[in-house]
Amino acid sequence: MASIGVVPFILLLLLVECSARPLYPLPSKMENKNRQPLQTSRPYNIAHRGSNGEIPEETAAAYMRAIEEGADFIETDILASKDGVLICFHDVTLDDTTDIDEHKEFADRKRTYDVQGINTTGYFTVDFTLKELKSLRVKQRYSFRDQQFNGKFQIITFEEFISIALDATRVVGIYPEIKNPVLINQHVKWPGGKRFEDKFLETLKNYGYKGSYMSKDWLKQPVFIQSFAPTSLIYISNQTDLPKIFLIDDVTIPTQDTNQSYWEITSDAYLNFIKEYVVGIGPWKDTVVPVVNNYLQTPTDLVARAHACNLQVHPYTYRDESLFLHYNFNQDPYTEYDYWINKIGVDGLFTDFTGSLHKFQQWNSPLSPDDEDPSALLRKIALLISKYKKK
Repeated sequence: MASIGVVPFILLLLLVECSARPLYPLPSKMENKNRQPLQTSRPYNIAHRGSNGEIPEETAAAYMRAIEEGADFIETDILASKDGVLICFHDVTLDDTTDIDEHKEFADRKRTYDVQGINTTGYFTVDFTLKELKSLRVKQRYSFRDQQFNGKFQIITFEEFISIALDATRVVGIYPEIKNPVLINQHVKWPGGKRFEDKFLETLKNYGYKGSYMSKDWLKQPVFIQSFAPTSLIYISNQTDLPKIFLIDDVTIPTQDTNQSYWEITSDAYLNFIKEYVVGIGPWKDTVVPVVNNYLQTPTDLVARAHACNLQVHPYTYRDESLFLHYNFNQDPYTEYDYWINKIGVDGLFTDFTGSLHKFQQWNSPLSPDDEDPSALLRKIALLISKYKKK
């Protein structure tokens, strides 16, 4: 029979064992001074909704794949649940990229709301609590992409998204969008009269995001805040100096909050106005270089005029499939990347295929990944020279 004195000892061991795990901080809570810094010497590789060409968009798996493939920034769209939790999801409705139709318990949740002047019917995120949203599973948007991951992943929260970036073994930036703020502020209410934009910024601040573009603080935890709504960008400018990007839609679509035309918001006067609040613009690429019958036309001067205002240009969206590649590129995404980076001169690219953009940039960099160590490069040069020395 065990000694009575052994029992307290065993209980102590159990207590230590049960309490030991929290003593080790999570990776996202530790300061890793040895992490590889963000590259800033070439246009940014922005993982549009994660590596969603391979894995269903805005899921944890899509973001982790994008980081693995070399993304500089992982991009997401921020919406809100009925109970005010910020989530990562692109559409204001759940219909196209979740299995909501299979959940008969939600059959009576379909609604019709005004979304940017259009009566839209569907299952809106703002009518579901986070717990209900977590019961859904995400699926691939396009039928011609890999379907094997349909039904495997949940909708994630803004906080979960941030943790994915902070847990990376190198510095990875985040690129969240204040999505449809007019709709969200109409349907979701927070205590104290807080707005959607306030909760958005509060989350970033809670996780340590701060500092102006290229500041020491910013380089430690890089972020670009994006929105199609100029009033939201101006509103948050009074609360944070984090860099912001003004997104620009098609030439036929006015701004969602101020009802301004494409031509007005891309005028020299407006660019000079908005540059006081943002560090760049994010236009749809087919408005930068117009397309007729799937052939590129003469490029506009938008990039040059934006650069003249010291504004970066991050066009969207680059996709590898032939369906999205214009004839000029001969079904070759690398030719498209070369055109936009080396001829048009953009500063960042939103892509569904992070891996292909990363490979293109690595192959076209002055130094290959294996040559980044200067001493190794010098040894290779010496070896090459030695072959031509006279015997």
